[in-house]
Amino acid sequence: MEYNVHRLSNGIRLLHVPSSSSISHACIVINAGSRDETEQESGMAHFIEHLIFKRTQKRSTNQILSRLESVGGDLNAYTTKEYTCIHASFLNPYLERTLELFNDIVFHSVFPEEEIEKEKSIVLDEIASYLDQPEEAIYDDFEDIVFKQHPLGRNILGTKSSVKKITKAQVLNFIKNNYHTDKIVVAVLGNYSFSKVTKIGSKHFDAIEKNTGSNVRVAPTPIASTQLILKKPIVQAHSVLGMQTYSRNDPYKTGLLLLNNIIGGTGMSSILNLQIREKHGIAYTIETNYSPLSDTGIFTLYFGTEKDKVERALDLIYKEFDKFRKQSLSSKQLQNAKNKFIGQIALGEENRISVIISMAKSLMDYDKIDDLETIFAKINAVSTEEIETIAHQVLNPTNLSALHFYPKL
Repeated sequence: MEYNVHRLSNGIRLLHVPSSSSISHACIVINAGSRDETEQESGMAHFIEHLIFKRTQKRSTNQILSRLESVGGDLNAYTTKEYTCIHASFLNPYLERTLELFNDIVFHSVFPEEEIEKEKSIVLDEIASYLDQPEEAIYDDFEDIVFKQHPLGRNILGTKSSVKKITKAQVLNFIKNNYHTDKIVVAVLGNYSFSKVTKIGSKHFDAIEKNTGSNVRVAPTPIASTQLILKKPIVQAHSVLGMQTYSRNDPYKTGLLLLNNIIGGTGMSSILNLQIREKHGIAYTIETNYSPLSDTGIFTLYFGTEKDKVERALDLIYKEFDKFRKQSLSSKQLQNAKNKFIGQIALGEENRISVIISMAKSLMDYDKIDDLETIFAKINAVSTEEIETIAHQVLNPTNLSALHFYPKL
């Protein structure tokens, strides 16, 4: 996909991706997430993501929220372990309105004390709601095991205790220490010339004070396999297996993305879904996920079932894992898997807001963006020997940690 990049004097990069649609999508991605928090700041990155919608030097909360909605647009944001992202979709005439709003909420929020206190209650409710969903909460508890005593193991939302203690001074300090202008990408996908995007982007972001630096991120230490059972006031059992694995720069990353898709990724035809759900009727949901990060990664497998079926499910899962470790995929099986994965990626291009966010992150991480042909070539280059090597490392039960939520008697 064609794209253009312009770097402003303060280090902020403007990314433009041409489109013929009447609808545009834009985002501002900041290389700051929950892993950049100290233990005392737990939940801070997410809390700030909430606060920037509350009040700026010239806008009230209502004015911020209605700025795009009043013209049919959509504005939202999210926080991950390594990023904060604000994104919007809007009709083409409203590009300047959108970028000006991005500038206002990210760089000119005033964080009133009363809004901080009000937002604490909202985030505390969000934490409570999250904990009421064991199929979601188990992932955070599992990451706390796999990334033991490391910021990556902490919940993005923080804890009730840490959120209650957040102060305005801490908010301002976190922004100063982590919102580095050379680690910010403003991206636009729309029917504009590059010169127009550069002109409007420069108008609203070139005057931002330069704040360069680097987030000091320490890679987590790999841990030994850990098995844990927790009793919860739930009806169904929930289980997660997994381990630390390859970072986004590891040569095995593409191979594991492909293997993950074969085993339990997107779609109903994954091996584990066909075996565990369709053939044996054990679990309604069974899925795997691989998330590569800057200096590590995590592979997980989740399923939910009745407590007395957990051991049977594990036996069947390990049986499928053994197949990958003991017998290579045929060239036809591997090519079919590649075709499926490539097709899913191609179809995903229809979700344009996801595309521009992904491209902004790629520019952030690699200072380049691979086109689809390059991505497909990397997938097609994965060999059966590579899949077997990855399977021996990642699908080995002795390397996997496990967390089970069991119903209380």
